[in-house]
Amino acid sequence: MLIDKIKSLASKNFETVIGYRRHIHANPELSYQEYNTADYVASILTEFGIPNTRMANTGVIGIIEGKQPGKTIALRADIDALPIEEKNDISYKSKNAGVMHACGHDVHTSSLLGAAKILKELSNEWSGTIKLIFQPGEEKLPGGASILIKEGVLENPAPVSIIAQHVFPSLEAGKVGFASGPYMAACDEIYLTVKGKGGHAALPKSTISPLLITSEILLELDNAFMQGKPNHQIIKSSNYQISLPVVLAFGKMNANGATNVIPNEVKLEGTFRTMDENSRAGAHKLIREIVSSVAKKWGGDFGLSIDKGYPVLINNEEVTNRARAGAEEFLGEENVVTLEPRMTSEDFAFYSLLKPSCFYRLGTANTAKGITSGLHTPTFNVEESTIETATGLMAWLAINELSFINPVL
Repeated sequence: MLIDKIKSLASKNFETVIGYRRHIHANPELSYQEYNTADYVASILTEFGIPNTRMANTGVIGIIEGKQPGKTIALRADIDALPIEEKNDISYKSKNAGVMHACGHDVHTSSLLGAAKILKELSNEWSGTIKLIFQPGEEKLPGGASILIKEGVLENPAPVSIIAQHVFPSLEAGKVGFASGPYMAACDEIYLTVKGKGGHAALPKSTISPLLITSEILLELDNAFMQGKPNHQIIKSSNYQISLPVVLAFGKMNANGATNVIPNEVKLEGTFRTMDENSRAGAHKLIREIVSSVAKKWGGDFGLSIDKGYPVLINNEEVTNRARAGAEEFLGEENVVTLEPRMTSEDFAFYSLLKPSCFYRLGTANTAKGITSGLHTPTFNVEESTIETATGLMAWLAINELSFINPVL
């Protein structure tokens, strides 16, 4: 049976794919700087006999043809790393100071390479075309997905659907998780400058303290965006309503005053997240209204920039249901779980707006070994046995999806 062939190849190729993962992990590159990673991926695809091209400078696009022509699906992996200093004591620790694969993109990339190897070896067993998308810049706006889309990655050939996986340290290795509908939040970056009148701290009446203005702004924003919790579903305003859940949080504040100096301004950086695209514009307006009202009340001023980031990631129900059924067949129902929506964000959302998509989670934890660190931490790592699961499952899901969209072939 085909499923048994895939499992056998995933097992046979396991050590090779681990080697890919460890090489990529040891040589991480930041968003839009993944030139060596792209060269490495392209060299392996070429070794497999898979034709490939470059897009968006560091994106690598491969094409695998089946035994007969037919419709196309796409598989996506992101290849960039994060500006984090790795703290793991491992033989393949990052060689690049201050850069680390702390979000598992090394796993995504190596797993897709492993799946590509299987799909190429079994290309006489399926029909249609599989487009491989090794994407740069997931971790940094505007998101590599948006750039690739502008350059035509979803054309020539145009995939009917697109599938991706992402590591999940909250789930044990050997298990995967799926969710239909809105799964990950839209994410915007907020840059706020609160302006007052600085001066000597011993003469506060001669100043307009931006620190006090900022304090009230933060309290008013928190009050506004928390008022719907936990008993209400919307935040109401005179002009609009904002559906919950939402997150508004500030993580950086710089005042540059001193014990006896009140500064002229305070700079803040934060994030706004929502699961409802229709609420996004209204929330932006509410933020601006509150900031303006408080600043005016104190006699101050402000500068506010809200950079619109990734949209809501929506998993197509039909594609996700087919993928989940395929995963249950491949791994057993006991190893497939239902996921709850998350307020984290992913630029795969750009694909999900344009093509029926499925973004699922790959369990990477091994509690017994202490492999449980969260994403974006300096000690993040994975139970490497999960890579055998990842390569085999992705190959199986790709063939399942092709068999659905090319039923007569």
